[in-house]
Order: sequence, then C-alpha cells, then structure tokens
Amino acid sequence: MEGHIKELRNMVDSSGRIVFFGGAGVSTESGIPDFRSENGIYDAIRRFGERPETLLSHSFFMEHTERFFQYYRSALLVTDVQPNAAHLALAKLEREGKLTAVVTQNIDGLHTKAGSKNVYELHGSIYRNHCMNCGKFYSAEDIMDMDTVPMCGCGGVIKPDVVLYEEGLDSDVLQGAVTHIMRADVLIVGGTSLAVYPAAGLIDYYQGNRLVLINKSETPYDARADLVIHESIGRVLSETVRL
Repeated sequence: MEGHIKELRNMVDSSGRIVFFGGAGVSTESGIPDFRSENGIYDAIRRFGERPETLLSHSFFMEHTERFFQYYRSALLVTDVQPNAAHLALAKLEREGKLTAVVTQNIDGLHTKAGSKNVYELHGSIYRNHCMNCGKFYSAEDIMDMDTVPMCGCGGVIKPDVVLYEEGLDSDVLQGAVTHIMRADVLIVGGTSLAVYPAAGLIDYYQGNRLVLINKSETPYDARADLVIHESIGRVLSETVRL
C-alpha cells in the first residue's frame, strides 16, 4: 500500500493536468448507499417489487410517476450527507492547479459541496429539477417538501435533472468530459466498477500513459492500468494529497 501511495504521489507531483473519473464508490464513504449493491437491489425488490434499473427508467417515470417518486425520495434524494476525504482531496488538487476536472457518475453533488468547481455530472444532479411543462427550476428541498408527485404551479410534473435508464447523456457534459480526459496527463479512476456504459467507455479516450485505477474490487480495465490500488478511495487520495 505505501509503495502504491508513493508512486501515485510522484505522478501527482509531476503532473499539471489530472482528471478524476469516479463512481458510486466515492460516495459510499459518505454514507450514500450504492443501489447496485446486493442490499440496494433486494431492498428495492422487497419494498417496491421492481429492480432499481426498472424503477429508475424513463418509461417507469412516465407510466408510474407516483411510485417512481416514492423510490426516488427514499433511495436517491439524500441531502443530509457531507463530502468525505476523497472529495476534499480532489478539491484541494484543483485549488493547487493540479486537477483540471472531475467527471462523476454520481448525482449527489458532493464534489461541488467539497469545493470542486469544474465538475462534469454525467448522470445529472438531485439539486436540479425542472417543470416538464414550463421549465421552471425547483431545488431538492422543494421536491422533498412536496407530497407524492411534485407539481409546478402551471400544472406540469417536476422532473429531477437526473439521467434515467433509456435516456441519453447530456451532449455538452459528455463532450466536456471527453475533452478533459483526452488532454489529461494523469487519469485517476476511482470508486467505479467500470460496468455502466456509455460512461465507462470514457476511459478509452485517455491518450496518456499514467492511468490509475483505485477500487476495492477488480475492474475490467485493471490489466490496462499503469497503477492499480485495491483500497478505499478516501484513504488513498487523502494520503496522497496529505489532507
């Protein structure tokens, strides 16, 4: 472990265009459950009779809007959590001019809360919600305060700006993420199994020779990485950046 930390620290110290690409494993250390985990899947099946992939699909949102929001509020609309060591370390690297962008699959807004400025949220954010009819903006707190299906004053349904299954990623966010990854001299990938596409495919745009994978379990890309660390993302980044 110490040898890996030293190697990663040397990469960070000698770089000026680091990009971090992260997934759910970054947020679980803040207490946010990973809905893909065994507990998350079986809990959803027990309470709602459907898998999360079904509950969080566009068609389910349109056809069973009330049940969608029951699951969404109980599983994803989590605002009473704080950034962990990984979020704070990345924000510090950005302030130091080392890190150019954070690309995340998470929708919890914790990177921004930690102080990161240039964040590409591939799957959207729970903190942005808009009326499907008039486009009026609503906060996460507004959605929590409304009963059942959140409705706008104009009569339209308020939809969270999160990318559901069957929906495409925002083209501007995707292009920004791709551009930064292509220009990176170090790409650190952490807290993701690299199993969700098209997001996981972004790693293929990296053109450098310092690819770092930090994940508690193996990923399909481990053999391609220049450095693999199977450890807590918070521990690795905090020791690397010296929080």
